[in-house]
Amino acid sequence: MKKETGQPYTLADLKLGEKAVIDSFTDKELAVKLLEMGCLPGEIVELKHIAPLGDPIAVFISGYLLGLRKSEAASIIVREVKEVY
Repeated sequence: MKKETGQPYTLADLKLGEKAVIDSFTDKELAVKLLEMGCLPGEIVELKHIAPLGDPIAVFISGYLLGLRKSEAASIIVREVKEVY
C-alpha cells in the first residue's frame, strides 16, 4: 500500500533507497521471467540505482543487483516493509 494514500503501488514507484516486499505481478507472462530472476513474492527489494534518464533501474534482491526496465518494475506490485524488532 502506498504510505500516503493506501493505494497499491509498484516497484517503479519506489524512491532511491526505499525497501518494499514483493506482493504480486500484473503481467503473468513477464512474471515467469521475474520469478526465474529471484523476484519471488515475500522477498524484500531495495531500489539502489536509477539511470540518469530514469530508466533502467537497479534493485537489490536475493543477494544481488538486478537491472530492470521501468515498464518491468511497473508490473511488480509491492507493499510496505514492516520493521521487526
